[in-house]
Amino acid sequence: MINEGIFREYDIRGIAGKDLDRSVAARIGRALVAFIRERNPGVRCLSVGRDVRHSSGELAGGVIEGMTTSGVNVIDLGVCPTPLQYFSLFQLPVDGGIMVTGSHNPPEYNGFKLSAGKDTIHGQGIQRLKEIVLGGEGPPADRRGTVESYDVIDAYKQFMTEEFSHLADPAYRRLTIVVDAGNGTAGTVAPPILERLGCDVVPLYCEPDGSFPNHHPDPTVVAYIQDLIRVTRERGADMGVGYDGDADRIGVVDREGTIIWGDQLMIVLAREVLRDRPGATVIGDVKCSQLMFDDIERHGGRALMWKTGHSLVKQKMKDEGAPLAGEFSGHIFIGDRYFGYDDAIYTTLRLVEIMKRTSRDIGALLADVPQMCFTPEIRVECDEEVKREAVERVVHRFLGYRDKGGGPHRILDLKTIDGVRVAFEKGWGLIRMSNTQPVVVMRVEAADGESLRAYRLFLEAEFREVLAEID
Repeated sequence: MINEGIFREYDIRGIAGKDLDRSVAARIGRALVAFIRERNPGVRCLSVGRDVRHSSGELAGGVIEGMTTSGVNVIDLGVCPTPLQYFSLFQLPVDGGIMVTGSHNPPEYNGFKLSAGKDTIHGQGIQRLKEIVLGGEGPPADRRGTVESYDVIDAYKQFMTEEFSHLADPAYRRLTIVVDAGNGTAGTVAPPILERLGCDVVPLYCEPDGSFPNHHPDPTVVAYIQDLIRVTRERGADMGVGYDGDADRIGVVDREGTIIWGDQLMIVLAREVLRDRPGATVIGDVKCSQLMFDDIERHGGRALMWKTGHSLVKQKMKDEGAPLAGEFSGHIFIGDRYFGYDDAIYTTLRLVEIMKRTSRDIGALLADVPQMCFTPEIRVECDEEVKREAVERVVHRFLGYRDKGGGPHRILDLKTIDGVRVAFEKGWGLIRMSNTQPVVVMRVEAADGESLRAYRLFLEAEFREVLAEID
């Protein structure tokens, strides 16, 4: 019996050994082949990568078994970051693939990120996969597919070394970069590329270990980047970079140990992209700072706010022809000179390029950005069965406040593309439902600490009242 709750908005995710095992993985492998055949009857080959979690080898084996018994050949990438599995879709003669990864979730979790062609499957696509999985076995294939190994890490290193070869020019100052891989997949990939490109690397927890013995691999949680902050300060490094477990999200600190959040990185990157592409569309998710959207407009770009979620942002980026998109959580998508998916290692190289070209560190590049008071993501635990209704009720309450003239704090604007983002006189607040975990996410930004506290208390009180109504 398969737990239908593993089929999420952006991927398939559950507890290894409970929700996910080899047989479930095999069914998912077969289902992906059937899904792609509905769109591409000539599908012949798929790629499979996996992260370092202890369960990933067994699950990848199941996926490969399911694909080959469906008559499709498989290129086995082995252990690699998620962006490298995406990279294979553009470099190899494959029709899609699967990355086995639990991303930034606790070690007991695992999951599957799936692609058809070069596009990530999400939303209704995931639901169609669920239908295929739950529908049972299809007819047996006439032939069994083959399995071939491919060193995607070496290919990626060569590609990046060639793409950024100019950074090794001795005319540029050597940068010192602290790299905290969190014992995930980035540790064997990012440091050698940076070293080839004229950087001195200080490695932290770069040895792959699926038990994540030093800290959980999520660089957006302040508690997990304390070592990165400390070592970056101690070494006087130009930048500290942290990666999540599968290296599709980035966390950055400057030489003073100040955290540079995803929307701030987007300001640095957008300015560079817009210098060469004036008028281009740049996308940020609903959690991003208003400062980011305003800065994009000031530098000649078209700022577009969109829903949170790596698959949703990638699709919107494709629809809009945008060369750059990003999320507050550190998913950065670069289509300018690259393929448009979230790749934290590539993002690192673009930041290094900007720092070398301008002779300014990451903090100096943001020196002219106004200072705001803001919260990180505030995650409120909320049962899966309740969170959707709770957020819908919150949205309804705020619509009512707006229509009646503003409520306890004057509401200037509401955006309801993903939960509700409320614009106040001195800032904004957000309440939205997580599509990956049983939580509701809040975030608040304001011009001063007093306003920040007032807006946060207001949002939290509204949410508590909604929960009381549901109970």
